[in-house]
Amino acid sequence: MNDQIITPSGGQILNITQEYPAKIRSGYPMLIAILIGILAVIGSAILISTIKAIGLIALITSILFTLFFAAGFYFLGPNQGAAIQLFGTYKGTDRISGLRWRLPWLTSTKISVRVHNVTSETVKVNDLRGNPVEIATNVVWRVTDTGKALFDVEHYDEFVDIQIESAIRVIGARYPYDSITDDEVTLRGDADEISEELEKQLQERVLAAGVTIDECRLTHLAYAPEIAGAMLRRQQAQAVVSARQTLVEGAVGMVETALEMLSEKDVVELDDERKAAMVSNLMVVLCGERDTQPIVNTGSLYN
Repeated sequence: MNDQIITPSGGQILNITQEYPAKIRSGYPMLIAILIGILAVIGSAILISTIKAIGLIALITSILFTLFFAAGFYFLGPNQGAAIQLFGTYKGTDRISGLRWRLPWLTSTKISVRVHNVTSETVKVNDLRGNPVEIATNVVWRVTDTGKALFDVEHYDEFVDIQIESAIRVIGARYPYDSITDDEVTLRGDADEISEELEKQLQERVLAAGVTIDECRLTHLAYAPEIAGAMLRRQQAQAVVSARQTLVEGAVGMVETALEMLSEKDVVELDDERKAAMVSNLMVVLCGERDTQPIVNTGSLYN
């Protein structure tokens, strides 16, 4: 079955092929016809010795009969299809495995409908912020429409490989590698969401080839070597800043709690200056990278 569409540019008509079952017979009953033909050939050869003219005609007829049926046999393995054509016209697809038989003037083109597992080459692409990153993906796909795969695209497997690379470039440029804000979708932090988006993008691209994408997962994601060192230092600096911020927030909370408890239990009466000194000392103890050394003050804070 062919549908026609008109391109918006030049008005050119394109045929869109859709798979449908071919009217093909099982080959096993045809083996009986081959056996009958062989017996007819043997009988005709014997007949030639007695009635030469009739035997010769019978021999030629039986040979042609046998060749006619023998020319229509072909085999299909599990998860294989055969596109049937009549002088270039698509006549459906046979998906039944085993010994099959078609009319000799029909031609069959086999195609695999098994699951394909492809790991793409590493693609270098600039992310949303312009940083060069390397991305590779694993794609699981299969042919679901043999008509489109064979007749609507040139070399459907190469077509899928090219579309995988193209989809990687689109998705890689749409998102940043790493986040600056917590609410930002990134390549590194949202791998599942990125994989789903990549699968959707790729499915739209390979639909014309009759291909279905079963799964798509990122297998490699990294900064390009020329900026990897600088980005690593930036990530380390961000980690240090984040750790310091958490440490300071925790220390401030502890100091606040300590002052409130001292005030509530009347352990000691602190004026603003003593509070400031205590806060300073506690912050040094809690936020310092080295162990602090205690100093015993035997005098007065005001001396």
